[in-house]
Amino acid sequence: MRKAFFTISFLIFLSLPILSLSSPVCNKDDEKVLFKIKESLGNPYHLASWQKSSDCCTWYCIKCDLKTSRIIALTIFQGNISGQIPNAVGDLPFLQTLIFRKLTNLRGTIPLAISKLTHLTLLDLSWTNLTGPVPSFLSKLKNLEYLDLSFNDLTGSIPPELASLTKLEDIHLDRNKLTGVIPDSFGYFKGRTPNLHLSHNQLTGTIPKSLGYLNFSSIDFSRNKLTGDISMFFGPNKTTTFADFSRNSFEFNMSKVVVPASLTWLDLNHNKIFGSLPKPLTGLSLQYLNVSYNKLCGHIPNGGNLQHFTSNEYSHNTCLCGSPLPACK
Repeated sequence: MRKAFFTISFLIFLSLPILSLSSPVCNKDDEKVLFKIKESLGNPYHLASWQKSSDCCTWYCIKCDLKTSRIIALTIFQGNISGQIPNAVGDLPFLQTLIFRKLTNLRGTIPLAISKLTHLTLLDLSWTNLTGPVPSFLSKLKNLEYLDLSFNDLTGSIPPELASLTKLEDIHLDRNKLTGVIPDSFGYFKGRTPNLHLSHNQLTGTIPKSLGYLNFSSIDFSRNKLTGDISMFFGPNKTTTFADFSRNSFEFNMSKVVVPASLTWLDLNHNKIFGSLPKPLTGLSLQYLNVSYNKLCGHIPNGGNLQHFTSNEYSHNTCLCGSPLPACK
């Protein structure tokens, strides 16, 4: 949660104009590109500060490098903007941050021109009405650390090429209409293991066993059509803090699971999980737990935070009992 707050605060900071006595002088080539972008978007009021009468490094939604005067961030969000992402964005060669966020009238596909932005570390095209596939050409962005394409209407399969991005720390493809399987290549990230959020899609099949070799800090596969055994994501050597596998058709023996000591959020509701709840759950600092609508049996272990949750989080299991459910017979 703290990371999400930091991310939003960071985005807001990037949207502010740079007002400083030592502000750089705008590069004229970059200025020309910005005017093309503004024109492609229909000269919206949101970009009213983009005028020749002022230096482009002071414009709203723009950030320049203090030493080179080149534009390194274009952050457009929560404005009345229509149309498509302009191809001209690919002509800002020093861009490190590109954000088009919460623009519900922004449509079309993700343009190939973005693949030219080889310095890009953050790409956020979320909460828009973008369509088409998650493009495989994003794998050309070798410096990318944060990728957010969530809350769109993207279709097709997840490109396995994304696993070649060695600097990725976060992948958000949730809240789209993606189909197919989770690529096996996602078990072979060469850099650090990224936080992986694929929820609210139409993904099918079993989870590749290769993913079990990785140590995800945050993982969310909820609300898909996935099947099989996901117990490989648990274990004594894992440092997972957030895990949401709810509303799929996962099936495994919960009683044999060794839960990571780091886990604070676990949602397994609406699956086909059987067995009993392991006693070590009482040793976790759980902020949230939901195992409802499964096939669990046995006594809910006493201790820790397990009795702090309501009966709703344990309901609709085969024969689970004990506080906060009715006593075992």
